[in-house]
Amino acid sequence: MGALLRFATAGSVDDGKSTLVGRLLHDSKAILADQLESVARTSAERGFGGEPGAIDFALLTDGLRAEREQGITIDVAYRYFSTGRRSFILADCPGHVQYTRNMVTGATTADAVVVLVDARNGVLEQTRRHLAVVALLRVPHVIIAVNKIDLLDYSEAAYDTVASDVAALARELGLADTHVIPVSALAGDNIVDRSTNTPWYDGPSLLELLETLPSLDELETEFEALRMPVQLVIRPQGSLAHDVADAEAFRDYRAFAGRIASGTVRVGDRVQVFPGGATTTVTGIDAGSTTVDSASAPRSVSLRLADQLDAARGAVIVAEGALPTPRRELDASAFWLGATPLRPGARVLVKSGTSTVQALVTDIVGRRDLDTLALEPAAALEINDIGQVRVRLAAELPVEEYATHRRAGAFLVIDPQSGYTLAAGIVTDAPPASPEDLAEAEAAAAWVAV
Repeated sequence: MGALLRFATAGSVDDGKSTLVGRLLHDSKAILADQLESVARTSAERGFGGEPGAIDFALLTDGLRAEREQGITIDVAYRYFSTGRRSFILADCPGHVQYTRNMVTGATTADAVVVLVDARNGVLEQTRRHLAVVALLRVPHVIIAVNKIDLLDYSEAAYDTVASDVAALARELGLADTHVIPVSALAGDNIVDRSTNTPWYDGPSLLELLETLPSLDELETEFEALRMPVQLVIRPQGSLAHDVADAEAFRDYRAFAGRIASGTVRVGDRVQVFPGGATTTVTGIDAGSTTVDSASAPRSVSLRLADQLDAARGAVIVAEGALPTPRRELDASAFWLGATPLRPGARVLVKSGTSTVQALVTDIVGRRDLDTLALEPAAALEINDIGQVRVRLAAELPVEEYATHRRAGAFLVIDPQSGYTLAAGIVTDAPPASPEDLAEAEAAAAWVAV
């Protein structure tokens, strides 16, 4: 069976995301009999479809009462299912612009995103917004599901129009791996099995494609160096022993527990530890109650090291020579999720991996225009804005540019008073300097020279 694949759905309101997910779960035999019976009963009570036995597949994922009453998705619904070839975790994300922040949450850890487009409406502003988020988050695979193709009598011309628009937008956004599939979530065309209603389409069904796409772990584990944020230092002093006779074996046990973010670690490997950059050797790897010779992302393990280093939660263990230069200043793209606008001077917390530090937002460079994707001047970031900011940290963090390392380049912005998440951020290159900035820099250089 292939590696676990995480994927999210996105799209505009009423494009049929929840229906598609429900149909996918139903047709892949991933619904329990009692749950299916409950959904069928609720569908009958509401007269769904006007036909006896018709099922509203959206009810399989829209579990909140407000979602069912309004017919929209509000929260991200996570579902686990598996086929004979692979296991999946899917996130059914809301399409309404008000809940774009929830879509960001669902897409952050996704290996693939399925973006639905209503064949009758084509690419909309919200479609552009979702694809812009997907591009900035560097989701490896993008699948465009051209839904409700049955309402256009399975028109090849309608599909070609959307596919052409998507191809142009993908080039503009720099999306490399994009697939376009004509589907009908309601009728089940090209969801699990290929449909005879679209003889002009010779590609895979949605499930066939999802079963064969490589996951992020498969793509990156071999090529990226080891990186493991430390969650906990395990120092039992004998208390983990199963009986008194084993207590002495754990008397001097000391290990660093965490989830491997990237790469592979083996017994005997040389590693460096942040902070400090000290170098040591891995003498043992424990996975639960068993000892292993090696482990790869995304496995959770405990590493035993040759030297007694001063490291606690928030430390990062990396392969020798792979420790990035720690930063106190960040240039970042921020997906603002807070109800209160972000303005320069805001004091926040920045959480990267298992480390949380105080920070100051020193500047808002600009906000993304979702039509052109260009940065435009902005004095503040409003809810659902995607902007470019500069952040000064109270302590150094070993972060990297998101384009280089997806996990090491992502962080959260947290309200220090309420603890609410205010933004999702990704570390970027500093944006090109404006003519005014260059003039100021030249003037400052000249003054220093004098």
